[in-house]
Amino acid sequence: MSDSDSTWLTGFKADYQAIFVEEWSPFVGAMLLVLTIIGLMLSGLVWGVFGGVKFWGDWFNNLIGLGPVLGIPQQTEGFLMHRMSLMNIMLVIGAFSAALLSRQFSPNRPPPLEYVWAASGGSLLGIGAALAGGCTTGGFFNPVLHSSPAGWAMWAGLLAGAAIGLKLLLWTLDHIEWGMQAPPALDVPEGLRSNFPWLGLAVIVGVLLWATQWYGSSDEKLVARAVIVVAGFAIGFIMHRSRLCFARAFREPFMTAEGDMTKAVILALAIGIPIAALLFQKKVLDPYLAIPPAFWIGSLVGGLIFGIGMVFAGGCASGSLWRMGEGHLKLWVTMFFFAWMGSIASAVFKKLGLTTIDETNVETWEMTKIGFQAYLPEMWGSWGWTLLAGGALLLLWYALVRYNESTEKFTLL
Repeated sequence: MSDSDSTWLTGFKADYQAIFVEEWSPFVGAMLLVLTIIGLMLSGLVWGVFGGVKFWGDWFNNLIGLGPVLGIPQQTEGFLMHRMSLMNIMLVIGAFSAALLSRQFSPNRPPPLEYVWAASGGSLLGIGAALAGGCTTGGFFNPVLHSSPAGWAMWAGLLAGAAIGLKLLLWTLDHIEWGMQAPPALDVPEGLRSNFPWLGLAVIVGVLLWATQWYGSSDEKLVARAVIVVAGFAIGFIMHRSRLCFARAFREPFMTAEGDMTKAVILALAIGIPIAALLFQKKVLDPYLAIPPAFWIGSLVGGLIFGIGMVFAGGCASGSLWRMGEGHLKLWVTMFFFAWMGSIASAVFKKLGLTTIDETNVETWEMTKIGFQAYLPEMWGSWGWTLLAGGALLLLWYALVRYNESTEKFTLL
């Protein structure tokens, strides 16, 4: 091999290392994430997670015979045809591919106590999301992006829940000794690990062929699902490479005072809110598609419960999904209980009349006993005041996080 060939190969390896192995900045991840979400919106779609998680729980409850008791209808769509279920599955596959390319995929078995936390935390995630009408994606991020105060109400609940959850977690670490010993790590043979990048590339090629086949179909539903296949995969890939995690954004300022993840989420919203506003003004998408009828009681209380749960669970909904793709067994347990309890809680709250839509309401927005679809441009009659309020709240959040990074005034350790 000549020196020029060797130099070219070295440069190729360096670029591969920078793109597929070295961790991306969370700010890069946040910008790529919001661009993907905007792409979905231009296609008439919204990013959601809890709807797919609940679908899995509904399927399981019907399988074990609880569905008819709870009033859960039989599912007519398959796992790959349900829009949000497909998006969640692709998020896991996207993260799996990224983990293979970086050789970071590794089956991770936690200590026994972590499984207890996964089950309890996942259950709280399900209850909180059922009340708030979504997780950190559908209850917080999307509503804020869509200029709904429901997102900000859940934001307040998530902050309080993260602080309470961290305090409870610290108490358990001080008072519980059982189950803290981690089992031996599962060794992946070096021969297999060295081929991980090729397997990751094969996954990408397979996904592209799948999406191309569906996109070229005469079935309009498959064409729409093809967009979800690509977008969901991209979101999982981006979140893994940048370690983007909403749970971390709310937890870390209280835990270590580190604020980069929080500032990345703020940046994503700062970019996304005005772009989304333009799309809504141009009638590209109905903003109510991603606004839950939960402002303000459901959003606030649901956010509080969800915030406690995500501390014990080790992640929120999207964060749990991409960590599942990386090989963390605890998050598979978390997701099972999240789905199961999310389905049960949603059915129970509906039976109790808390989240049942008021059919007598003649307004354009839906209403339940725990809130309604609050859309600021319609409530205030002005996009100017709406964007000003959104920008002011993001600036306030940034100022608090930046102040805490310098002073550690809000840390709880």
